[in-house]
Amino acid sequence: MQNTIATTCLDRSYCQTCASHPRMSFFVFQQDGAPAHRACDTITFLERQTPDFIPPTLWPPNLPDLNPVDYSIWSVLQEKVYRSKITDVDELKTRLIDEWAQFDQSIVDAAISQWRHHLNAYVRVREAHFEHKF
Repeated sequence: MQNTIATTCLDRSYCQTCASHPRMSFFVFQQDGAPAHRACDTITFLERQTPDFIPPTLWPPNLPDLNPVDYSIWSVLQEKVYRSKITDVDELKTRLIDEWAQFDQSIVDAAISQWRHHLNAYVRVREAHFEHKF
């Protein structure tokens, strides 16, 4: 299997954390439709590494307000990665991996704790626009 940025980040963070964390008996791993998330090697990796993997054909529509990475985490990570000029793709990959390795877990926890609120708002309006409900 080719080792892409997606599988490298997943292996270094998600899988190592979940495998070693005693209270991770139940969790939901959510992705969006980004090309790296739908790549064959990423799907194969996740099928092997995650319990109850849901294939992309069954993922919900692209709803950034239901994805903690989109509504909270990515903007913080992006700010850290782009704090200074990036010269090439390799530097971008390195920065992403390094910044994710140092990412403050409390930011992730806060985003996840907001998820049920976002989901409830979505359900209340029955798939209409719901950003103003937060």
